[in-house]
Amino acid sequence: MDVAEWLRGLGLERYAVAFRDNEIDWEALPKLTAEDLQDLGVVLGTHRRKLLEAIAALQSDVGSIPKTGAVASTAERRQLTVMFCDLVGSTALSARLDPEDLREVIGAYHAAIAEVISRFDGFVAKYMGDGVLAYFGYPQAHEDDAERAVRAGLAVVGAVRRLQTAVPLQMRVGLATGLVVVGDLIGSGAAREEAVVGETPNLAARLQALAEPDSVVIADSTRRLVGSLFEYQSLGELEIKGLPAPVPAFRVLGESRVGSRFEALRSGETPLVGREEDLSRAGDREIAIDRSVPREHLRRAAHPATAFLLTASAGQRSVPIHWATGTSRRLRARRHACGEA
Repeated sequence: MDVAEWLRGLGLERYAVAFRDNEIDWEALPKLTAEDLQDLGVVLGTHRRKLLEAIAALQSDVGSIPKTGAVASTAERRQLTVMFCDLVGSTALSARLDPEDLREVIGAYHAAIAEVISRFDGFVAKYMGDGVLAYFGYPQAHEDDAERAVRAGLAVVGAVRRLQTAVPLQMRVGLATGLVVVGDLIGSGAAREEAVVGETPNLAARLQALAEPDSVVIADSTRRLVGSLFEYQSLGELEIKGLPAPVPAFRVLGESRVGSRFEALRSGETPLVGREEDLSRAGDREIAIDRSVPREHLRRAAHPATAFLLTASAGQRSVPIHWATGTSRRLRARRHACGEA
């Protein structure tokens, strides 16, 4: 059956020419929206409603749309930061606004979110009414995907708040990071999507539901990756439905004012393991350091592991650590035996 015959079966063959001229085939048909039908010249009222109902039936009936070729599974295991966005008070909005006005509000809301997520190289995976699901780390991955997601979450809240709509809008954002399997194609037509499987999307969705209006709540897995780049308010350990134990959650208050990005991302560095003997020897080494060296460099240079790397060369002997005087801006290792600099 072709599209023209399908229209004839609905008693709407008058639109066959418009569908043909706009190259609406079986693959494009389930993706049509009310706005698309308006552009195609479908009369508002019975005709448009009948077509929308028929299209919805196509979407729910997988066998009604011919397959144009098998699609190989491209699912892969990835670390992903998942974002869930949701509009606050959407039920009340639907009761207050005319459906056409509500459609414009939701359209502006979706467009604002999509623009921000695209700007941070995220991927909008699905629109769910007034909700939006987005991935950071798929299909394009970056080493700072978690940071991009948090910045995007803050930017999305600001962008939606600034929208000039019939009523002020507020939203909630939830973020979580973890291993998932992503890329499997499920559904058909307009309902076709690349599914993500794992605990992470469920956690992000639950955190979004627990967030206050106009706030971004992140899981501890995301907070550990972004370090001290942002200021947080701890929400304690939250009971999440479906998870065996409470999970720590944090509200993102905004960007922090750390002087060094390096320090912000490594403020909670894990100590060296299994190097006790090396570290004990490093404590006996001598480093001569000028006080004019920037303080953050001194902190790293004075770390015992760094001292060991700087001074543990052949022929050196153990001497006490002391501060050097002068104006030289370099780190120097000295030999106690011969007094060489």
